[in-house]
Amino acid sequence: MLTVETSLKEAMTSIEGSLGVALVDYTSGMALGTLGGGKDLDLSVAAAANTDVIRAKVRAMEMLGLREDIEDVLITLGSQYHLIRLLGGRGGNGLFLYLVLDKARANLAMARHQLKRIEAELEL
Repeated sequence: MLTVETSLKEAMTSIEGSLGVALVDYTSGMALGTLGGGKDLDLSVAAAANTDVIRAKVRAMEMLGLREDIEDVLITLGSQYHLIRLLGGRGGNGLFLYLVLDKARANLAMARHQLKRIEAELEL
């Protein structure tokens, strides 16, 4: 099992093209941990803003009567991928992993696979 800090380090080192990663509480919008980022990527601001994305998707699913769990949300920009993975089980309700990738260096399929593995090993 991985701690939050170890999980964030694992994401940054094992996922090719990682620019930043955060563990976020989408009920409050607060980042519980961040790693990476920089002056052009403020992970705390992005974490808070992306809580609105999750809340909107949850509301849309409720209005549509969809009874499935959200696995992840992908936002594709010109030079980056923003991957939001909601945590399930073991107290993960209300939390998501937020990963920003350099589109030119990342393998999106492998990043999703690695993030799923990290989620499974994360101990909250």
